[in-house]
Amino acid sequence: MSCNVGSTDRIIRILAGLALIAWALMGGPAWAWIGVVPLATGLFKFCPVYPLLGMNTCGTNKK
Repeated sequence: MSCNVGSTDRIIRILAGLALIAWALMGGPAWAWIGVVPLATGLFKFCPVYPLLGMNTCGTNKK
């Protein structure tokens, strides 16, 4: 897995993921647990959908 999620994209994903998980923990809707996905993609710096779309916000192909 090479890096395909850049710095700004990563920060947004992590913050959005944490916000959704916090909302779910505070009694929000069950679908808010989807925040695990952006959190994981931000932490691992890899989004499995980006290669399918030909996208890369990382700038360089680091491993």
